Amino acid sequence: MRKTIAVIKGDGIGPEIVNEALKVLEKAAVKYGHHFAYQPVLAGGCAIDETGQPLPKETIEACLASDSVLLGAVGGPKWDHLGGDVRPEKALLGIRHALGLYANIRPSKLFGALANACPLKDEIIGNGLDLVIVRELIGGAYFGKKEIIEKNENGEKAAYDTMIYSESEIERIARVAFDMAGKRRKKVTSVDKANVLESSRLWREVLHHVAKDYPDIEYSDMLVDNTAMQLVRNPGQFDVIVTENMFGDILSDEASMITGSIGMIPSSSLGDGSRGMYEPIHGSAPDIAGQNKANPIATILSAAMMLKYSFDLSEESEAIENAVNEVLDLGYRTGDIMSEGCKLVSCSEMGNLIAERI
Repeated sequence: MRKTIAVIKGDGIGPEIVNEALKVLEKAAVKYGHHFAYQPVLAGGCAIDETGQPLPKETIEACLASDSVLLGAVGGPKWDHLGGDVRPEKALLGIRHALGLYANIRPSKLFGALANACPLKDEIIGNGLDLVIVRELIGGAYFGKKEIIEKNENGEKAAYDTMIYSESEIERIARVAFDMAGKRRKKVTSVDKANVLESSRLWREVLHHVAKDYPDIEYSDMLVDNTAMQLVRNPGQFDVIVTENMFGDILSDEASMITGSIGMIPSSSLGDGSRGMYEPIHGSAPDIAGQNKANPIATILSAAMMLKYSFDLSEESEAIENAVNEVLDLGYRTGDIMSEGCKLVSCSEMGNLIAERI
């Protein structure tokens, strides 16, 4: 198989963690007889520094011409003074919109070797944690009309962001969640704020309609504030959580920390075709950038998701996941997941260890 991957290393620790993911991808390609061509492109703060824009036209064109996109991380305090239209994070929204990536898949799984890193009590975590948050990605308040009003009727500066969803946008993300639950434990929890928001009331109405097409899937509604509490009270009750953009952004970060480190969680952003964008859910961590300390596992597992979801290479994807598990079982740790009795390794050493075991 020959595939082209657009590679956005980005800012902060992005180049370091992406390099390790590419190292692992290349080892899998060689072992299984594939050829991956890597097309480096700019996005985020580094793109602003070089071109004045967070998402150059050339980057969008390269992503559209690729079979999939691998992303590290963007942003950092260096660019915090910039306005909303030219902030590094604008690149992520632009790529998602240009590629029509409306479904963000964020698994939260507790690795057995890292059980002691989970902040919850043993009796709460029970037999482990294995849930998926399906987040709508190109609608809601992040993409709705927004404005800063320099002077309102009271003479004050004000601002607003519009959370807007159509029936079709809600239905397509709902079906992603139900289809995924059908391949897992057959349970969907839809999260909204229907007691307050009109957009959530429409969300719930559409979800109830879609649920009728999946009679074998257990379905329930849950308010977002209760969901935030239930994730730390009894996370084992969840299988697939489906929710809108902003709620999903917040809840997936909460769910990731139950696993012990945000550095362990991959994600995929998918649309109607096979092309997707794959990235770790953590940020650019500028405080440790360039020090070879970052945990590359989330990015490596994101690459494994790419093989599975975009390239239909399940065996190769599983080989990477098994290699990660083996390295963790052997006691190797980067600093963020370090515990007593384990062996501290650098970012590049972790990449080498995983690649060697494919």
